[in-house]
Amino acid sequence: MLDHPFPASSPSVLQDALVRSRRLMDLAKAAALSVRKPLLDAFRSAMVVDYKVDLHDIVTVHDKRAEATIRAFILEREPSSAIMGEEGGQIGIGDIQWYVDPIDGTANFARGLAFWCVSIAAVIDNEVVAGAIYDPVADLMFSADLSSAYLNGEPLRSSAVASEAQATLVTGYPVSRDFRLDGREEALANMGILVETFSTLRRPGSAALSIAHVAAGWADAATGFGVNAWDVAAAILILRKAGGRYEPLTLGKVALGSRDYLCPGYIATGEGANYPTLDRVARSISQTRIDKLAQAKVEAS
Repeated sequence: MLDHPFPASSPSVLQDALVRSRRLMDLAKAAALSVRKPLLDAFRSAMVVDYKVDLHDIVTVHDKRAEATIRAFILEREPSSAIMGEEGGQIGIGDIQWYVDPIDGTANFARGLAFWCVSIAAVIDNEVVAGAIYDPVADLMFSADLSSAYLNGEPLRSSAVASEAQATLVTGYPVSRDFRLDGREEALANMGILVETFSTLRRPGSAALSIAHVAAGWADAATGFGVNAWDVAAAILILRKAGGRYEPLTLGKVALGSRDYLCPGYIATGEGANYPTLDRVARSISQTRIDKLAQAKVEAS
């Protein structure tokens, strides 16, 4: 059945919703392609790196320029748009809310590692209706509308091995922030469980592209504990329309029942996966952080 955020009182309403989502998907794809050349020209060239929150949070002038290009591209073609970008914040007013990450995996981009992407999603009535994730180096365009997921325009279907023991897990956990939040020993113990459970564990450095690889069946699962809406909104739709599973984790940062793309943690698995250890560890990390924040509020009061 077609998932949609619009009141579906008739087949014509469903069709209109699908047509609109396809148009927004095509716009997201075109916007991502509009920054392909300048980003590839900059990749593996000398560049100045700045830092945001800490030395692990990198930004370059190319992130900012690409986001400005994408914003202008979208607003010219869809004026009824509000756009939340990683670098420029929220701009515009309209019934379409866009989430834009001009370079997801900036640290890789800045160092010449070929695992980074452009991620763009369109949201209507708090539901993701279209998305595109573009890997310029490999020239791979992952996308989705309300009916299907696609890779370079062809239907995309997820596939995962059934057992954790033969599966490949992609994660960025733990980073230094996780040491601060979970405790160094606990975070390393969590990672150790995952390393021992899964056949392979990889830390490639882009949540959006990692989840897209799960959607393509090139990895079996991914998990993360520090993402934003611009990182995952497009990836969630692509994965689900490819048949995979996405479970949001609040980590105590957002209210229970918040939209999945607003949650800072996630478990993403391909179709056919049954990974109880991953579910247990990831949910435990989330619950521990929820409990710690609740305790801190009690102590503060």
